[in-house]
Amino acid sequence: MTDATPAPDARRQLQALTVPVRGPLRLAGLATVLAGCGLAAQAGLIALAAQRVLVQQQPLAQVMPLLLALCGVGLVRAGLAWCARQCADSAVETLRHRLRLSVVQRLQARGPLWLRRQRAGALAELPGTHVDALDGYVGGFLLARMEITWVPLALLIAVFCVDRIVGGILLLTLPLIPLFMALVGWGARAASERQLDALTRMGAHFADRLRGLGLIRLYGRAQSELAGVRAAADGVREGSLKVLRIAFLSSAVLEFFASMGVAMVALYLGLTYLGLLDLRSAPLDLASGLFCLLLAPEIYAPLRRLAAHYHDRANALAAISQIDAGLQDDGPGAADRPAVTPSAPVALPAGLCMQARALTLRHAGAHLPVLEALSFDLHTAQHIALAGRSGCGKSTLLEALAGWLPPEHGVLRHGQGLRIGYAAQRPHLFCGSIADNLRIAAPHASDADLHAAARAAQVMAFAEQLPQGLNTRIGEGGFGLSGGQARRVALARVLLQDPQLLLLDEPTAFLDAETEARLLDALLHFARDRTLVVATHSEAVMRRIGQVLWLPGGQQQSLRRAA
Repeated sequence: MTDATPAPDARRQLQALTVPVRGPLRLAGLATVLAGCGLAAQAGLIALAAQRVLVQQQPLAQVMPLLLALCGVGLVRAGLAWCARQCADSAVETLRHRLRLSVVQRLQARGPLWLRRQRAGALAELPGTHVDALDGYVGGFLLARMEITWVPLALLIAVFCVDRIVGGILLLTLPLIPLFMALVGWGARAASERQLDALTRMGAHFADRLRGLGLIRLYGRAQSELAGVRAAADGVREGSLKVLRIAFLSSAVLEFFASMGVAMVALYLGLTYLGLLDLRSAPLDLASGLFCLLLAPEIYAPLRRLAAHYHDRANALAAISQIDAGLQDDGPGAADRPAVTPSAPVALPAGLCMQARALTLRHAGAHLPVLEALSFDLHTAQHIALAGRSGCGKSTLLEALAGWLPPEHGVLRHGQGLRIGYAAQRPHLFCGSIADNLRIAAPHASDADLHAAARAAQVMAFAEQLPQGLNTRIGEGGFGLSGGQARRVALARVLLQDPQLLLLDEPTAFLDAETEARLLDALLHFARDRTLVVATHSEAVMRRIGQVLWLPGGQQQSLRRAA
């Protein structure tokens, strides 16, 4: 069972989030309070008009100024309510935008290696459903909290000025609502957390199954996976019903207490008018009684609105907790690991673009390092191949050179202003055209630059045979292309960046000898004045590049001189 007491960190974060929108919120709160205080003027005008028409028998013409004033007060209150809503909506939009941007920035700061281990569907819920859960808190709860601070007090003072007995009844029954609100709140946040957690699980489960729908049908698991989706949806349904049950129960009890308070006021006024109860030194006229009776429910109204939005506060606290839990790092030593950014650029000796000294690399959650005590210099315009058995650390070293994986020990320095391009072993392609995927690297690249990069990466060798060339649409993850074609598209995307250091992970995998030779020719031509590091198992690639760094030991060999 989740602890229903809001965590201090969640409360502080929620308060800190509202700091940038305090201006609009204060304006909205001021407009709400003024509109609420205007109820006293409205009730007074209605009571005076009724007294003059029903008791004093005045003609309607003499009461017309009161009616016009009543219309004026109503228009002013409507304008204040509209102003409050506009300011609150503006604050909600600003907060939503800032929080979504913050979540995305925190996801980016985690780095691609951390993202690979997460469920994309679960992460997608964080800037979506979880951020939306704060709307009711900002646009509802905070305004109701400002309103309850001043409006009931102002209306209660107005009632006390007219009749102390009615004021005393309202003052005694008023605290019952906040007391019950606190009792209900203990369970509201726990239910909200369970509901958000169920939504996250369902979103992640559905997104994963949707992405692997072809594989599911291939293995005949469609019915069982459908049952899993149905079970996740049932969990969300049951959680929603539990939250609604708490909301309806609390609303019913709060309405009961408010109705009892109004009924006690009405009973007192009725018995007083009938002469069965005499607690006043002076007779009670119609205007005074009607004024108190009109304001009695309005004194309870802000409390009822706060109670209704109290669940929004619980949802907001639960959402903040879930966002933090979703973005927490995992694995041993997570708190002590450095950020997933490369070391700061330094002034290296002339001719060097990167320098590694006693480098030790270990992935998050791994018990043993992949590479230990590795030292080497990477010179400007140097071409080198990383070789070794599978699992020796070639891809890990490329990830460290690209800045994806911070060293556990040792030093990795790169030159100032060094532009790095990295084509991973498993590149991600987005749903869209091939050209769209290329333009991710350079959105403003010309068609000529696009075709030049595609030719250098041997993309045009197969794109020219497609019906729409580079404008041919592909599916998410490169669906519609072979593994080798997808890698060539990713390689062309890197070349379009015009990098000074080119890091390639198995760029010729899945290619026949002829295509591999053409791709190597184009790559070496493109990288003739650039630094090139290629992780490979291909002996042909090693021979063409000439220099090989064997991992994990770090021995260097010149195949060109040996040949």
